[in-house]
Amino acid sequence: MQTIKITTSQNIDIDYQLASLGDRILARLIDYAVFVGLYLAVLIILGVVGGFVNYYNSNGQNIGMYILFGAWFLLCLVYDLVSEIFFNGQSLGKRAMNIKVISLTGARPRVGQYLLRWIFRIIDFGITGGSAAIITVALTDKKQRIGDIVADTTVVNLSPKSSINELALAPPPAGYVPRFTQVTLLTDSDIVLVHDVIRNYVVTRNKMVVYKLAMKLKAYLNVTYSSEINDYQFLKIVVDDYNSLAAKGES
Repeated sequence: MQTIKITTSQNIDIDYQLASLGDRILARLIDYAVFVGLYLAVLIILGVVGGFVNYYNSNGQNIGMYILFGAWFLLCLVYDLVSEIFFNGQSLGKRAMNIKVISLTGARPRVGQYLLRWIFRIIDFGITGGSAAIITVALTDKKQRIGDIVADTTVVNLSPKSSINELALAPPPAGYVPRFTQVTLLTDSDIVLVHDVIRNYVVTRNKMVVYKLAMKLKAYLNVTYSSEINDYQFLKIVVDDYNSLAAKGES
């Protein structure tokens, strides 16, 4: 699976897995299923409660059906924009497939970026019937549809490449020199927890969790580090140091 490196505003490089074309198509199909299910549900409910959908005007036109269809169409029209703004880059389909929209700037996508993606749906899915989106996602290095290219966004897969334990206890590159030998006071389960917090930060950007864990580790290990190293980087160093020293101890 292809990856992309994003540099955050804190100068932290984070590797994301790009969402595949298949994942994005399945997410869209799930959203379409939601649209259809919602329409049928409302149709049934309104048909049972007072026969609203059978309301006719003096010319014999079924006004109730027009109103119902108009409300449903409006909901479908703004669904992606509203859900991505309020659910951090995810629609129900994206959440089901564990993918989300991110900004290539490293910051959380702005409302303007979500709006641009939404506007260019006219080309990606409307005028071209989805062919433009499929072609551009398939051919671009960052798996972007036209709306993503204009908005400087892409869609990534949040699923881990392998188990947390496997990633957390993976040895660092050859020649790695540990900075904090005190990490030998930690256990494998401690390192798995640290890695889980790192992975959680990548997904949620919850800085407070990273800060609290970094402070606890500093106190427990009785270590200090320069201001050039932020809390996130410290946690990554702890994991690499532990794995490096553990590998040397086993050899």
